[in-house]
Amino acid sequence: MLKSEAWRSLSGAAVKLFLELHTRYNGGNNGKVRLSLNEATEALGLGKATIHRAYHELQGKGFIVLQTAGNWYGRQAHEWQLTTKALETGKGSVAPTNDWRSWSHKTERGSNTDPSRPGMGPPQNRRPFTGSATEPVNAVLARGLGSGMEH
Repeated sequence: MLKSEAWRSLSGAAVKLFLELHTRYNGGNNGKVRLSLNEATEALGLGKATIHRAYHELQGKGFIVLQTAGNWYGRQAHEWQLTTKALETGKGSVAPTNDWRSWSHKTERGSNTDPSRPGMGPPQNRRPFTGSATEPVNAVLARGLGSGMEH
C-alpha cells in the first residue's frame, strides 16, 4: 500500500488522519471507527478545515468509507470503515475491499474515467490579434501603442 500511487499522492494531513484512524481500530470495530473533528484537531494539531479536507481526500482515494453519518445534536461522530481491514458483520468477516488500489492520478484533461473534463490552467489566446498565424501575440505589443507618429 505504501508504494501505491494513491498513498504517495496523499497530503501530509491525510496521512496523519489515516494513521490516527488506524489507532482507533481494535481488530473488531471496522465500520464503527470513530474520530470527531474536535478530537482530530486536538490529537493532530491541525485545523478543522484541514481535517475536513483530509477526510474527503481519504474517501476520494479509497482508504476509508463512511458507514454511518454522525449526528451533531446527538454528539455522535461519523463511523468509518478502513478499506485496508476486514469488516466484521453478524454473519462473519468480509475481506478488505482495498478501494485505494483502483484510484489513479488524473490526466491533463481530467480523470481517466471522464476524459471530457477540461484541464485547469491559464487561458490561451487561440487567435492572434493581428498579423499572420505564425506571428506571436506578444510581437504586436512589442511594437508599442499609439498612432506611430512621434511628437
